[in-house]
Amino acid sequence: MTLYTTMDSPLGELLLVGERSRTARGGTALASLSVPGQKGGVTVRDGWTGDAAAFAEITGQLRAYFDGTRTRFDLTYVPSGSAFQRQVWAAIETVPYGTTTTYGRIADRIGAPRTAVRSVGAAIAANPLLIVRPCHRVIGANGALTGYAGGLQRKQRLLLHEGAAQAAA
Repeated sequence: MTLYTTMDSPLGELLLVGERSRTARGGTALASLSVPGQKGGVTVRDGWTGDAAAFAEITGQLRAYFDGTRTRFDLTYVPSGSAFQRQVWAAIETVPYGTTTTYGRIADRIGAPRTAVRSVGAAIAANPLLIVRPCHRVIGANGALTGYAGGLQRKQRLLLHEGAAQAAA
């Protein structure tokens, strides 16, 4: 059964989608976190069940992040993506709060050639878990803010929120 809820945030209304999981803190594994107008974003579908209580742990962690009292998320995710995407997503999850890295460094981190930077970018663009899987921390080699499915203004807001030096680029 697919569950969903929404929550207000400094980025606009967030749509959280997940499913019950015995191993997840709070009992819900997160499948998607999206923002309004997101490129490739999710919308509520027929048959989904609205259940704010099922997402209490997740929304609590997100509120703490936006309040500035949480710098890491401790969540269970619904498995998704190709093997390559999962490898890229695991690499971006290691980028610390308040820092940035480049697409090229992510390629290096997963052992892909520099020529794979576009493939890395495509995998990052397919990230279904904005904010909690911090793709906003990946920037262009020249320091430019590039490629964020939630929009570059939101990417900049997240980086400013985290105090990342590149946020004003």
